[in-house]
Amino acid sequence: MSCGEENIVNIIEADRGGERLDAFAAAGLGLSRNAVQRMIESGDITLNGRQAKPSARVKAGDVIEAAPVPPAVTEIVPQNIPLDIVYQDSSIAVINKPVGMVVHPAAGNPDGTLVNAVMYHIGDLSGIGGELRPGIVHRIDKMTSGLLVIAKDDAAHAALSEQLKTHAVCRIYYALCTGNLREDCGTVDMPIARSRSDRKRMAVDSSGREAVTHWQVMERFMDYTLLRVRLETGRTHQIRVHMAYIKHPLVGDDVYGAGRNSFGFEGQALHAGELSLIHPATGEHMTFYAPLPRVFRQALEKLGSVRMPEIP
Repeated sequence: MSCGEENIVNIIEADRGGERLDAFAAAGLGLSRNAVQRMIESGDITLNGRQAKPSARVKAGDVIEAAPVPPAVTEIVPQNIPLDIVYQDSSIAVINKPVGMVVHPAAGNPDGTLVNAVMYHIGDLSGIGGELRPGIVHRIDKMTSGLLVIAKDDAAHAALSEQLKTHAVCRIYYALCTGNLREDCGTVDMPIARSRSDRKRMAVDSSGREAVTHWQVMERFMDYTLLRVRLETGRTHQIRVHMAYIKHPLVGDDVYGAGRNSFGFEGQALHAGELSLIHPATGEHMTFYAPLPRVFRQALEKLGSVRMPEIP
């Protein structure tokens, strides 16, 4: 077994076979098996250039590629960072994340994250996500604003994770994309995996994980379209990748689109405005809302919108 680096990606060539991929990669990378399993499931570790299951058996000559591993963070320091808490009780908290805030510590963002703020303002959180992601059930991109739910105990975390798997959680986004879509509504059902040419990007790939995005036109402008988007699955960068795939990348997206825009968006024009779930303790069906950020509303006003999304 040999390890090396090529374009900052760790390469391991198997000199033996029969072992599970997660166990083999954990030994080769010097990581815990749980950490490796998360990387395999997210597409950060591939087998012969394709996404595989942690239980896949490695054969002699196979090539395992792993994205760079963030440096370990030994302690998360609670920080008094302003936090928009939409709702909280003894089991969950719903947060309206601003544009520019990273959800949890990682390479390049050791602090100043949503987790640091949550640790200060809320404190007691589920430990299922590990030391770096306490209470984090799902994520949204740094440059995407909007709602996400935090679990305060392990039972709530497990229940919400199961709801995400069974699509019981409903996540609605508002997106401003380039160009005009011909249909009034549609679905993009294309698998997504880590890009084979750029490990920092995701891409539509037949070897990837199932990804389903439902969209509905809210309003058309000359060169833009306002969409209401519902996620059926929750892959990394899913909406951004799918909209770029159908040739309508999001305004301001500098990874999957042109990036440049005259509306003042710091990142992609994407806002998680609605979140529905079943309360893990009471069984009550709950829906939460977050109004469009000011820059988003100003962009729609500039375009002459007459159907501004009415979010309570």
